[in-house]
Amino acid sequence: METAYDAYLNELAKTLRGPRRARNDLLAEARDGLLDAAEAYEDQGLPPDEAQVRALADFGPVAVVAPGFQEELTAAQSRRTAALLFLSTPAVALMWGVLWQIFPTDFDVVKPIWFGVVARAVDLMQVATGLVGAAVLLRLRRTRRSRGIARLLGLLVWGQAPLMAVLCGALMVTAGVALAAFPGYLPGLFATWISMGFWAWQLSSAARCLKSATPAKAI
Repeated sequence: METAYDAYLNELAKTLRGPRRARNDLLAEARDGLLDAAEAYEDQGLPPDEAQVRALADFGPVAVVAPGFQEELTAAQSRRTAALLFLSTPAVALMWGVLWQIFPTDFDVVKPIWFGVVARAVDLMQVATGLVGAAVLLRLRRTRRSRGIARLLGLLVWGQAPLMAVLCGALMVTAGVALAAFPGYLPGLFATWISMGFWAWQLSSAARCLKSATPAKAI
């Protein structure tokens, strides 16, 4: 049978968006707080039902409580996305740099003139994105206002997605053709799939940032 606590926490859960573990932890803390408050009222002599009602009233309506909870979840999602950008973007750039150092044989024979310029532009964009991730991680250690930061991360990743799709697509196709002629074909194919996997992961995490930045509303 659903208790008053269950109904309240279920309604609260429906308003929250963010990492599942962080959300479950917040809901568990809320439940513990309600139980402790009700137990304190019972110790004062109130019946259990009335103690629950008083505990819920003290805790506050969902519409009042949810925004504070959502702010914490938005910060948690922002930290995840920022850490992903900080670690993955330089790693992908380094991976391709090492690959070309290991398999450099006659690459200039099949490399178009524009390849170097585009590759440098992509590298700079990746490094800049990684630096933004690091800056966000530092910023989140000093502030609890994470909604604007989450929007920044989401718009950054999704805003540059079309350009990166064109540039990286051209590089990957050209690199695949080049590596196919030399011993680096299989490592190059593997690196291409790793790059695409990280890119998809970043887009997914950025989308969660944008979603978590939406103001919480009671249902």
